[in-house]
Amino acid sequence: MALPTPHASTIAVPSYAPPRSMAHAPALALALEGAARPSAKPRPMTPAARDALLDALRSERKLLDELVATLRRQRSAVGTDDLQAVDDSVFATHRILATLGQARVRRRQINRLIVGVEELPARDLETVLGEGMDDVLRGARDELQASAAVLAREVDVNRRVLRDALSSGDAQARALAGIPAAAPNGVVGANVGGNAGALLDRTG
Repeated sequence: MALPTPHASTIAVPSYAPPRSMAHAPALALALEGAARPSAKPRPMTPAARDALLDALRSERKLLDELVATLRRQRSAVGTDDLQAVDDSVFATHRILATLGQARVRRRQINRLIVGVEELPARDLETVLGEGMDDVLRGARDELQASAAVLAREVDVNRRVLRDALSSGDAQARALAGIPAAAPNGVVGANVGGNAGALLDRTG
């Protein structure tokens, strides 16, 4: 989740989406079934472990919601030429992403405790936990996925707004992307592709 420049608001967020259908990729499906998570075996889940997982899911959802709010403020700031608000949104993004990284580390630790592996996407919790996935955990997982879907849409909107603003030489957008005000249009185009483009590119 490192940012390429001190100012570029580049967001890399895990994917919380439901499992994708493998109907059109049977070979891939077989490969995944045979090799992807052979060691993810649920263990007896204590009440403490269950509560820790629930808290982790809710904490990540809250952080994603904060990112959504920050992106909306950022978009509004670019639209109203509010450079201070743009700067504030960048620093807020840094802070939230750092906290989200810590939350992901915590959930990986909980995953290892519960199923023996660290990398367990939220979308696969029900498959792996089976009866241990109660309604409260399922609800928290669903809310996390919903927040992630909203975030993905906001990231896409902000990407397009930033690119449009950069193409018109907007000073606030240049500050957001870390581009000098005197940069030529050709340089701006290259920088958008390199820094402001890949805003959502991880799987959880």
